[in-house]
Amino acid sequence: MTAIEAPDQAPTSMTNRQILQAMSGLMAGMFVAILAGTVVANALPRIIADLGASQSAYTWVVTSELLAMTATVPLWGKLSDLYNKKLLLQLSLGMFVVGSLLAGFSQGVELLIFSRVMQGIGAGGLTALAQVVMAAVIPPRRLGKYAGMFGAVFAVGTVAGPLVGGVMVDTSWLGWRWCFFIGVPFALIAIALLQRTLHLPTVRRDVKIDYLGAFLIVAGVSAILIWTSLAGNQFDWASWQSAALTGGGVLLLVAAVYVEARVPEPVIPLTIFRNRTVTLTTIASLLVGVAMFGGTVFLSQYFQIALGKSPTVAGLMGLPMIFGLLVSSTVAGQIISATGKWKIYLIAGGIIMTAGLAMLSTIDADTGFGLLSLYMAVLGVGVGLLMQNLVLAAQNDVPASELGAATSVLSFFRSMGGTIGTSVLGAILANRVASEMAKSLGTGDGAAAGGSGDAVPDMTKLPAPMREIVENAYGLATADLFLVAAPFAALALVAVVFIKEKPLKTTSGMERLAEEAKQAVADGDKPSSPTPVG
Repeated sequence: MTAIEAPDQAPTSMTNRQILQAMSGLMAGMFVAILAGTVVANALPRIIADLGASQSAYTWVVTSELLAMTATVPLWGKLSDLYNKKLLLQLSLGMFVVGSLLAGFSQGVELLIFSRVMQGIGAGGLTALAQVVMAAVIPPRRLGKYAGMFGAVFAVGTVAGPLVGGVMVDTSWLGWRWCFFIGVPFALIAIALLQRTLHLPTVRRDVKIDYLGAFLIVAGVSAILIWTSLAGNQFDWASWQSAALTGGGVLLLVAAVYVEARVPEPVIPLTIFRNRTVTLTTIASLLVGVAMFGGTVFLSQYFQIALGKSPTVAGLMGLPMIFGLLVSSTVAGQIISATGKWKIYLIAGGIIMTAGLAMLSTIDADTGFGLLSLYMAVLGVGVGLLMQNLVLAAQNDVPASELGAATSVLSFFRSMGGTIGTSVLGAILANRVASEMAKSLGTGDGAAAGGSGDAVPDMTKLPAPMREIVENAYGLATADLFLVAAPFAALALVAVVFIKEKPLKTTSGMERLAEEAKQAVADGDKPSSPTPVG
């Protein structure tokens, strides 16, 4: 087991001004990651139609980024426990820039999907590392209000993304390619801000990365996620392809567990799951990912196809959900920092999120915007109360030396839930659309529509009677997605009920790490020689 390093100087608590300066680059980086995922939301129907791709390609453009982000988050988290966090953040932003440029110049859906993988790898680093750095410089007791600021950045990025994407798609002299180019300057600004403002007393540890374990985890997770993406579309759920992908994925993950249990520096320390809080927050994060990402990623498609709105209007229609998320995360963060009580907000978030999904399961092509706004606002409030506070609970209950691993595990399982949810619910959407259209047309399948459940229809080219059939099919199919997602939110509520509330620590991750190093010396362990970096 590798000893914990003792820094040359014990870190001291940072002032609010120092924390805000250090967070400027982090918030810019997170804004970039959020923008990458949301700016294409309203542009995707136009992008897919322009490239002549299918509904499965629509799902893959979303899923490929989530898959890459999910599969690489544990490795980024582990690297953050061993190496310079600032350099890793800048590297992840650099990968995002490369992916964005490739996406913007894509001439076919294949290159677009590959570029989204590059963006996903970069987003995986930002997702894991931003929260790790926050925990390193901010004590859990003070983290609530700063997490609320990140919630505000999340809300602004989520609002700005679809709006900017919609405006660009609707502006003839710009077009959808600028949905990808626009993130590049923000990423470069974030890299510069991190260089100027983020100064962590990190040390380089003389250890070997468990590359075999990392490969087995990435390969196993990818096999499972590829199966959920293709099954029911490219091949049957019960088929030899399904058996090969699931069987291979399970075998790879079993091998990963075997390796991780025996190496001195595992990518995901299995001992971390002995901590009840980590285990329960991990389960809840997985379920929240399925419910939230799986349910909401197709909302833009619903606005544009079922309700017949333009990309710009579709972006505006998502504001109630983002407003609910912004208010709940910010207010709850302030109250948690003031009182130190956090579990009640997790429970409230689980209840409200389940209620919001249940409400959205009643929508159709004729639902008024007033009701839609109420339902989306309720869902946003629930998500805002749950997401960041799950991370806070886990970070508060692990040793500082495992902050990176614990944070990345939660991000990993939340992203995996989102990827599985998007893939499976995308298949459900396509099948339900096809069956509804076949029922309306009185044919054996929905292909007769010229825009089947597999092909995303171009609504501007459909005659009025056919357009009404397609709108109705997508309205009913989208409601089904929320109906399927609601039980996952309810199970997340069950998980958080069993989390034990513990007092929030008043020292930062850096201070706790220094204390752990002193304790290791007192216990007779010889700490490694530190090499200060960054």
